[in-house]
Amino acid sequence: MRTMTSVEAQNHFGLLLDTAQREPVSITRRGRPVAYLLSLQEYDALVQGKADANAKTSTAELLAAFRGSGKGGGAARLVAERESERLSEA
Repeated sequence: MRTMTSVEAQNHFGLLLDTAQREPVSITRRGRPVAYLLSLQEYDALVQGKADANAKTSTAELLAAFRGSGKGGGAARLVAERESERLSEA
């Protein structure tokens, strides 16, 4: 998994988006992970529960790591909000 600082992510946003299409990207601030960016396909697979065992495990590990670092805890809320938005758009 690639890691970028928040400043690098801001200054190289296009690169950040391109990299996230291939693999999840950890974004850090002051040396601590504060966010993870993943592709739409991996997000959809996570939300719909159709991810293969490896992708599901790695995504679950990312979410667990996020929840355990810093203020965290927002990942589950974010996933739930995105799911409700997706359902309301359908």
